[in-house]
Amino acid sequence: MADKLKIKISIADRVYPLTIDPSREEGLRKAAKNIEAMIKQLESSYAVRDKQDVLAMCALQFAAKAEQINIDSSEDVAQAQEQLEVLSQLLSQQLS
Repeated sequence: MADKLKIKISIADRVYPLTIDPSREEGLRKAAKNIEAMIKQLESSYAVRDKQDVLAMCALQFAAKAEQINIDSSEDVAQAQEQLEVLSQLLSQQLS
């Protein structure tokens, strides 16, 4: 446990103590900063009842973004595979 780092992350006016690998600190702090920025943006744009509503909206937006990246990546891979198959067929035709 000597190589672990103890930090405190603040999200929505709550402090969360974490024990992490030092290599993850920057990413966690940036993520918390992004969450805080989104909370402020959502609170200023929408009439929200409480922090739980804002956090649920944040979670939905971040999850949707991650899923869209997966979908886009899958589509890119499928498109690349199709192009490789066409090239393979062309090469086979030229070599026969």
